[in-house]
Amino acid sequence: MADIRQLLLAAFEVEHREHIEAIRAALGAVASDRAPDWNDIFRRAHSLKGASRAVDLPAVEALAHRLETLFERVSTGAPLGREAANATHLALDRIEAYVAAIKEAPDAAMPGDALVALDRCLDPTRPEAPAAAAETRAAPAAAPTETPAPVSRSSAGSSAESPAEPAPKPAAPAEPAPETAQTILRVPAETVAALSRASHDLTGALGGAPVAEGLARIARACTDLRRRVGGLAGVAQAADEASVETARAELRGLDTALAALAREAGDLARRHAAAAATLDGAAARVRAEAERLALVPAETVLGLLARTLRETAREQGRDVAVTSRGLDVPVDRAVLQSLKDPVLHALRNALSHGWEPPEVRAAAGKPEALQIGLEVALRGGRLLVTVWDDGRGPDLAAIAAQGRRRGLLADGEAPEPDALLALVFEPGFSTAASVDTLAGRGFGLSVVADAARALQGGVRLAPRAPHGSQLVLSLPLAASRRSLLLVEAAGATYALPGAGVARLLRVERAGLPHAMGRPVLRVADAEGEAEASLPVAVLSDLLGLPAAAPAQTLTAVLLRAGGARLALAVERLHDVRTLLVLPVPPVGADPDLVAGTAILPGDVPVLVLDPEGLAARADGAPAGRDGGSATEGDSAAVGTGPESRRSMVRATILVVDDSITTRTLEKGILEAAGYRVVVCVDGQDALDRLRAEIEPVDLVLADVEMPRLDGFGLLRALRADERFRRLPAVLMTSRGDPEDVARGLELGADAYLTKQAFDQRGLLDTIGRLL
Repeated sequence: MADIRQLLLAAFEVEHREHIEAIRAALGAVASDRAPDWNDIFRRAHSLKGASRAVDLPAVEALAHRLETLFERVSTGAPLGREAANATHLALDRIEAYVAAIKEAPDAAMPGDALVALDRCLDPTRPEAPAAAAETRAAPAAAPTETPAPVSRSSAGSSAESPAEPAPKPAAPAEPAPETAQTILRVPAETVAALSRASHDLTGALGGAPVAEGLARIARACTDLRRRVGGLAGVAQAADEASVETARAELRGLDTALAALAREAGDLARRHAAAAATLDGAAARVRAEAERLALVPAETVLGLLARTLRETAREQGRDVAVTSRGLDVPVDRAVLQSLKDPVLHALRNALSHGWEPPEVRAAAGKPEALQIGLEVALRGGRLLVTVWDDGRGPDLAAIAAQGRRRGLLADGEAPEPDALLALVFEPGFSTAASVDTLAGRGFGLSVVADAARALQGGVRLAPRAPHGSQLVLSLPLAASRRSLLLVEAAGATYALPGAGVARLLRVERAGLPHAMGRPVLRVADAEGEAEASLPVAVLSDLLGLPAAAPAQTLTAVLLRAGGARLALAVERLHDVRTLLVLPVPPVGADPDLVAGTAILPGDVPVLVLDPEGLAARADGAPAGRDGGSATEGDSAAVGTGPESRRSMVRATILVVDDSITTRTLEKGILEAAGYRVVVCVDGQDALDRLRAEIEPVDLVLADVEMPRLDGFGLLRALRADERFRRLPAVLMTSRGDPEDVARGLELGADAYLTKQAFDQRGLLDTIGRLL
C-alpha cells in the first residue's frame, strides 16, 4: 500500500502543478484587464480537491474546497477583489510548499493563514476562530458557512454537495491507473554530461564510412584481377593448344571465383552501409535524448522564485502581483542553477526600489498592487532574462549623488543615463536610505553582474515605459542543440542561429541602389505590405577579414536582431543543420560577435555568430568595398541639381525617426550628398534639441509614427513656436492614406513622402527645392 501511495503522490505532484499554473495564469490575466475562463478555473479547483482527497491530503483538500467555492461565485458574476486574489495566491503558495515538504517529511504541517484568508473573503462577517490559524496536519478545518451551497455542475463532473459535510474518502485502488502514475528520477548533472559525451563518442566510433570505403576498394581490386586474367587468357591462345587447355580451365575457374568475390564484397558493402545508417540513427536518438535531459524548462528552477517573492512581500506587508512569461523555454540545467540566486536578487531589488505607497500609485493611475514580471526568451543567439516592475523607476539623481560620494564620479561630471545606471552594479553601491531585509547593503545587483560575467554575458538596467524599470540579463546560448544556418565568409565557415534568420536573398548586384557606399536592399516587412530599405553589411568586413571580389549576384541573409533587421552579405550559403552549440571559446573569439561554438562532422569547429552583435557592429561599420561615403568632415563630391548648390554651405538637416535602421539609411544618403546630419530618436527628443538651440538647423526630416511625440505633434509644436514657424519640414512615413497626407500638409508640412514609394533621388530633389 505504501508503494501505491508513493505512485499516487508522484502523479499528484504533476497534476497539482498543472492546476496551480492555470489558476495563476488566470490571476495574471485579471491583473492585465483580460477575462479568463472562470468556469475552467472552477473545474481546476474542483479537480484539485478530488485529487487531494484521493491521495489523502486533507490540508490541500480544505484549501481546494475554499478555492472551488470562491471561483464558483466569480464564475456567476461576483467580482474577484484584490483581497481575494491575494488570498488565492497565498493558498496556491501554501499548497505548493506543502506538497514539496511532504516528500521529505510525511508529517509536515501546513500553515493555517491561507485558510483564514480565504474564509475571510468568503464570509467577511465570520469571526476568526483561533483554531483556524493553527497549522493543519491531518484533517481540514470546518468548511465556511455558505448560503447558498455550491450549485451542481455537470460540466465539472460534480453533484451538489454540502460544504459542511466533507465527503468520505474512497478506499485506495488496488492498482494505480497507468495513465496517471509517473516515475520521477533524480539524475546527477555530471551523469547527464557524461552520457552526452559518450553518445558523441559513440557516433564517431560507429561511423561506417572507412569500412565501407575499404570494402569498395576490395571490389575494385577484384575487378582489376578479372581484367588481368582476361589478358593472360589472350596470351595463352598463342601457345600450344594441348599444353594450355588445363591452364585455360584454371583461368576460367579463377575468373568465376573472382567474380563471386566481387559480388560478395559489393553485397557486403551495401549491407554494411545499411547497418551503419541504422546505427547512426540510433546514436542520434541516444544523443538527442541525452541532450534533452541536459535541457530543462526554465520553470524547473525559476518557477519557485515568484512564490518566494510573494512570501517576502507578505512579510513586508506589501501588496504585489508577480507574473511570469517564457518559463517553458528550455535552458541548460547548469545555466539555470547559476541564474537562480541572481534572478532572486533582481526580483527582491524590484520589490525594494519599485515599491510606492498605495496612494502614490493611485495618483499615478497605477494598479493598487506593485506589478513585477519575470520573462525568459531566446532571441537570436542570446538567452534573455528580464525582471521588470511598474514602480517609480531608477532615481538618477540619487545614483549620481551616491556615485560622487563613493568617488565613482567626479564633481560636476554628468555621464549619460546608461553610464550612470551601470554604477548600480558596483559592489556596495546602494541608494537605499537604510538597511533592511530587502536592500541597503548594495550587493544584490553586484551578484547579478558577477553571475552575468561568469556566464560570459552582460546585464543592464533601464527605465521602462510608461512606469518603472527593467533589468535585462543577456547571456550566450549554453550547450544545447540549435538549428543553424552555415555560411561562408573570407573562405571560412560560420554559423548563424536559425531563429534569427528571416529570409535568404539572391539579387543581381548591378541593379541595386547605393547609400553610404553600400548596396541597399528593399525588403518587405513581416506582414509583406510595407517595404524598408536596408544597407547591406558584408560579413567579412564585420569580422575584419579580407573578402573575395564581389560577385555579380549578391547573396544575403536577412537577420532579425532584437527589434531591428540586418541585411548581411555572405560569400556562400552552405547548409541548415541542427548542431550542438557549446560555450564561446575562452580565447580567439570576439565576445561581442560570437555566441558559441558548433562542431561539424569530422570535428571541424565553427563559430556561432550573434545577430544582435553583428547588427551593433554594422551600425558603426565604415562603408564597404563598393565605394566610399562622404562623412561629416569631408568636402564630399556632390552631384548636380539644387541639393548640390546648397551642400556647398553645409546645410544641417535634423533626421527624426525611432528606427535605427531608417535613421542610418537617411543619414547616409544625406551625408553622401554633402549635408550635415543630426539625428534624434523621437519627436520630443527633436523638439528639446531645437529649443536648446545646440546648432542651427536648416530642415527637419521626420517620421510620423514615433513614441512620446509623433511627427504630427512635432510639426504642430514647431508651427506654434515663432522661432521655427518657417523652418522647412518634411514628413516621411509608411502612412500614405490621403487623409494622413492632408493632415500633415494642413499642419504645415512642406512635403509629405511615403516610404512605400521611397526614392533616393526624389528625397534629395525635394530637400534641394526647399533649401
